[in-house]
Amino acid sequence: MRYIGGVMELVPGNSLITASPEDGRALAVLIARNTIHAIQPEAEILRRGRGEHAADPDTRTSAAHVISIEFATIAAANNYWR
Repeated sequence: MRYIGGVMELVPGNSLITASPEDGRALAVLIARNTIHAIQPEAEILRRGRGEHAADPDTRTSAAHVISIEFATIAAANNYWR
């Protein structure tokens, strides 16, 4: 995660353009992770909750949904790699 001028960079490189769908998917995961860190910047609190969240299927489903929304946005920005 990068900080520019003390502000977290939520969209790496300030661009959603990627070379391939695989790169787009990786960017979607990275953006989702950056969003979680923006919401809860304290690493220790995040670490404490990981075990609980990892065991909860609803939490995993919600995380996958967030990533899929990010990926759909990135795919649209890339004109679906056509």
